[in-house]
Amino acid sequence: MPTWLAVILEIIKVTVPALIVFFTVYFLVKQYLESQYKIRMLDFKQNQQSATIPLRLQAYERLSLFCERISIPGLVLRLRTEGMSASDLRLAMMIAVQKEFEHNITQQVYVSDKLWQIIKISRDDVINSINLVYNDMEPGTDGKTYSKALFSFLQEQQGVPLDTALVAIKKEASLLM
Repeated sequence: MPTWLAVILEIIKVTVPALIVFFTVYFLVKQYLESQYKIRMLDFKQNQQSATIPLRLQAYERLSLFCERISIPGLVLRLRTEGMSASDLRLAMMIAVQKEFEHNITQQVYVSDKLWQIIKISRDDVINSINLVYNDMEPGTDGKTYSKALFSFLQEQQGVPLDTALVAIKKEASLLM
C-alpha cells in the first residue's frame, strides 16, 4: 500500500469520528437551546398574561359602568332639574354621553374590536333615541314632559342595544376566567 494512501486512511480514521462527535454535539446543543427558548417564551407569555388580565377586567368593569351611566333613565335622573326645558335636558344628556365616552375611550385597547363596536353602536343608539324623542316635542316643552316621553319611548323598544352591550361585556369577561 502506498504511503499516501496510508496517510489518507489515517486522516479518515481521525476525521470521521471527529465529525460524528461534532454533529452529535451540535444537534444536542441546538435541541437544548430550542427547548430553553420555548421555556422562556412560555414564562414571558405567562408573566404578560398575568399583568394584562387585571387591566382587561378593569376595562370590562369600566365599560359596564359606562353603559349604566349613559342609559337614558340614569341620565334623566342624574341631570334633570325642576324647571329645566326639554332642549336644556337634551343638551345636558348629549354632553354627558360624550364626556362618558371620552372618559372611557382608552378601554378599547383591552377589549376585542367586536365588543368595542357594540359599545359604539350602543352609544349611538342612546344619542339617536334622545334626538328622536326630542324632535317629536313641541318647541318650549319642559324637561319633565320630555323625560316622560323618553321613558315611554324606551318601554316601546324591543332589545335595547345597551342591554346587548352589557351581555357582550359579561360574555367576553367570562372568557378570561
